[in-house]
Amino acid sequence: MNDHVLRLDDVHTDIGEYQVLHGISFNVPEGGVHVLLGRNGAGKTTTLRTIMGLWRARSGAIVFKHHDITAMHTSDIARLGIAYVPENMGIFGGLTVQENMRLATADGSFNDDRLGQIFELFPAMEKFWTKPAWSLSGGQKQMLAISRAIVEKRELILIDEPTKGLAPSIIRAMIAAFQEISRDTTILLVEQNFLFASSLGRNVCVIDDGRIVHHGGMGELAEDKALQTRLLSLSLDAHQ
Repeated sequence: MNDHVLRLDDVHTDIGEYQVLHGISFNVPEGGVHVLLGRNGAGKTTTLRTIMGLWRARSGAIVFKHHDITAMHTSDIARLGIAYVPENMGIFGGLTVQENMRLATADGSFNDDRLGQIFELFPAMEKFWTKPAWSLSGGQKQMLAISRAIVEKRELILIDEPTKGLAPSIIRAMIAAFQEISRDTTILLVEQNFLFASSLGRNVCVIDDGRIVHHGGMGELAEDKALQTRLLSLSLDAHQ
């Protein structure tokens, strides 16, 4: 039985005339939080966008469960059960919280039980349900972006730097929320805040110059300062 929800096999991606991914290969086990680390510009966001079909892989294979999604359109990939939370959150400022979340449903209706779970994770979503998204704080906008991703059951969520610019108190709340979400949904997380990543991550891949240069358990990397320095040119303590 295949226990991987996602597999990338020798994926190459070009953006214009520039080759960004140079043969990315890794597996994402089913369940829990799995982390992509790397310097700025290493290819982390390109990897997520390639998985989601926003940028097309030039060669290689991307397999979600038993589906080869390498050449599929983004909308079809989403219908298979993959959600994407981009770094810029992608919310619609002129729409209410309710309207933003309704757009993420298949038929425009909400499951009451799932909506209740979201309100437990992010009480601000219920409080500001009828307010325009532009009026939310940065942390609340991130909560909305994540709430929209989980408003229906997903098999896999790709999340790009969810703690960027957030206050420590909001980050702590995010840790608790991600722990709950990952009980029944696999998360592939790109994150620079190592405290956040190491609090959640089961496995980690490190990308450098469009290549995977390390993969293993998060605990191994968290405990090995020399390995951190070798892979990222600085101790990950600097990101806490």
